Amino acid sequence: MSYLWSVFTKPWAELPGAELGRLVAGLGFAGAEVPVRDSAYVTTATVEAELPAFAKQLRAEGVEPISVASDLSEPVFAACAEAGVPMIRIMAPLGADSYADAVRRNRAQLEAAVALTERYDVQVGVQPHHGRFVTSTLGVLQLLDGLPDRFKLVWDAAHDALAGDDPAVTIELGADRLGIVNLKNARYVRADDGWKTHFGQGDEGLSDWDAVHAALTRIGFSGPVCLTGQYSDLSTPVEERVRKDLQTAVTSWGRPPSRE
Repeated sequence: MSYLWSVFTKPWAELPGAELGRLVAGLGFAGAEVPVRDSAYVTTATVEAELPAFAKQLRAEGVEPISVASDLSEPVFAACAEAGVPMIRIMAPLGADSYADAVRRNRAQLEAAVALTERYDVQVGVQPHHGRFVTSTLGVLQLLDGLPDRFKLVWDAAHDALAGDDPAVTIELGADRLGIVNLKNARYVRADDGWKTHFGQGDEGLSDWDAVHAALTRIGFSGPVCLTGQYSDLSTPVEERVRKDLQTAVTSWGRPPSRE
């Protein structure tokens, strides 16, 4: 299979589009997920004015914007449609209430976004996340059950493994919804106040990237694979770490980065 190798640009969120595009392309990636947040170059307040030009600058450097990490407000949908960005990625947070109540609240927010996905032809991708979120792939699939096809699963190797799941199972079950595959790795480490998550290199954690590749091959997935650039130890530059992880994945999976 041929993948669009991409990177989440959160570590360089403050960079303008042209500079970010050169950096991402120089690291060997052909795609990028862009944060649209108050702490980023493109914010939710400026997204309609800034995102189309930002995406154009990325493409001029050979980098395709695969998604934004943002919220489900109408300005973000409108900006993505204008910029040709196909997906808004979110997570499903929990609250102080029960898990069931949190799921109902998140489901209501997704249902409220159905009209926006249709109006702007932009997808919504929901990612499981360890901690105070819907943590498992199966939990996200339950949350999305019955929603239109524009609502996608963003499968995440690290968080799937932290949940104790098997990619051979979760990727197959999520095949019909699968929009983006996040590739990172993590493990649990003991700390003075209990067990903590530690995000490391691709060959250091609980996720078996070869097993992930085998599962993706079985379902025929050829969409974006996004390295998220999340590392707990920042004594080594993120650029060095993510370049190494890309090489690990490309070498192991037997395909060069796709620039199609």
